[in-house]
Amino acid sequence: MTALVIGADYLGAIEQKMRSMGVTEIAHITGRNPGEVRKMNIPKAAAFVLVFTDYINHNMAKAIKSHAKAHSVPLIYAKRSWCAVERKLTGLGLR
Repeated sequence: MTALVIGADYLGAIEQKMRSMGVTEIAHITGRNPGEVRKMNIPKAAAFVLVFTDYINHNMAKAIKSHAKAHSVPLIYAKRSWCAVERKLTGLGLR
């Protein structure tokens, strides 16, 4: 399963823990540069887009939401803590 993660400079242990839940490929966009969103491509195999809410601004969140909707990909918002991410992924059906 492929996931696109947006926000945060690095994923740290979250990447390994997501892999243990069945995510095999992770594409990451830091979200610091506003130009990244315009060039953003959601992978065709992406099962979901995970957005770290404490690392992006409102305009970027709006652009991400429209990209995900256009590609019919589920959008998940979470803070950058493993317990918040795990709760959202479990709600999506991963474990």
